[in-house]
Amino acid sequence: MKENVLFITGKLAENNLKKILECIDNKDFDYEIRNLNVNVAALLTTDMIARRIGNTEKYTKIILPGKVRGDINKLSKDLNIEIERGPEELKDLPTLFGAEALKYDLSKYEVHIFAEITDAPNMSVEEIIYRSNYFRKNGADVIDIGCLPNQSFPHLSETIKELKRQGFYVSIDSHNNDELILGAKSGADYMLSIKSDNFHILDEVDSYPILIPQNGDIKSLYECIDKCLEMGRIFIADPILDPINYGFTDSILRYKELRDKYPDIHIMMGTGNVTELTHADTTGITMTLMGIISELKINHILTTEVSNHCKSVVKENDIARRIILAAHDNNTTPKHIDSALLTTHDADSFKYSTDEIRELADNVRDKNYRIMISEDGIHIFNKNGIKIAIDPFDLYESIDVEGDLGHAFYLGIELARAQIAYQLGKDYEQDEELKWGCLVDQEIDDKLSFKKTGSTYKKKK
Repeated sequence: MKENVLFITGKLAENNLKKILECIDNKDFDYEIRNLNVNVAALLTTDMIARRIGNTEKYTKIILPGKVRGDINKLSKDLNIEIERGPEELKDLPTLFGAEALKYDLSKYEVHIFAEITDAPNMSVEEIIYRSNYFRKNGADVIDIGCLPNQSFPHLSETIKELKRQGFYVSIDSHNNDELILGAKSGADYMLSIKSDNFHILDEVDSYPILIPQNGDIKSLYECIDKCLEMGRIFIADPILDPINYGFTDSILRYKELRDKYPDIHIMMGTGNVTELTHADTTGITMTLMGIISELKINHILTTEVSNHCKSVVKENDIARRIILAAHDNNTTPKHIDSALLTTHDADSFKYSTDEIRELADNVRDKNYRIMISEDGIHIFNKNGIKIAIDPFDLYESIDVEGDLGHAFYLGIELARAQIAYQLGKDYEQDEELKWGCLVDQEIDDKLSFKKTGSTYKKKK
């Protein structure tokens, strides 16, 4: 016997819901769509639904909009019917009926992140520990302690011992052989960097070396690799990624050559020469580099957050390595897997056309302002009509707040958000923060509770 499903929605989403349900092939259920006479389905609550839903006896299940607030279990008991909350995005609705899931497993990764503290000698042990915890929280697997040329680091040993005591994996990063040896003997797991002129250090310490070319000579790197293989010494090789306009493409080819020559060794890529020395948002750079890293089966990256535009690079790499592995495991491109690296734009921007917004505005019977965006601009409307503008200042003469400063302040904030969303092609939803991917931590929205009264509704003290 087929299920008979009742879909609850609002006026604006009704047509889209119909289209999506009609597109589901081989439906093994009958259905009806019931518009509960609200404009925006996201504004529904379980209490409102209980009052408005009407007779449900002939249905076997009810599916509610994903953003409905309230206790669905209680509503289910009150109506004596199975009730399910749908996905927040209508396009994901088919997954409830056996379609392939759109969510991917992002719990796994293969690339390890070394996060460098570049000016450790200028920091106290406590400051280094604080920074290390920040990096670890954002996904770093190894903390790289960077030394500075011609500058003493009297608390180097103490720093590494304390990091190890607190459970960190640590690498010592220096051009000074004495600092490398001291760091290794203090417990560092890795040493950066070892090349042909200081390879002898490996006779004195047990830390794993990161091998690099001597003065850019790739053959010297191969010689160090062959020595380590003969010794049975665990190592990581890094042919060095050069900055753009300073040999970037040739350096990518060196990684390809290294992987072809040694298919089973561990390789590292230091990405800071590109992210730090390129004035562009790092999310796209990071994902592109992670794609190269995946295809070349590079095992480790070394990165840092020195420049202001690179302040979230460790977190970005953590997200990128998970997305890339999920894409690889599912034999697909890294698209529609996770939106955390979509910081400036959104995958879908304008949910509604101008005609749909006008149709919604025609049904408004109160003076409260609604704000929406379409490809034509920012729409603001209430019972007195609708206005469209690209620049919110052009709406000034059309808005009447009747001396309510709180309402004016609120509309100013919302129109500013709408303008930003329109300009960048982002999703805008009134009363909701704009989403900036991994750059801004998003507060988890508890659908079982109602939002607190905003400050513009409260009287000033």
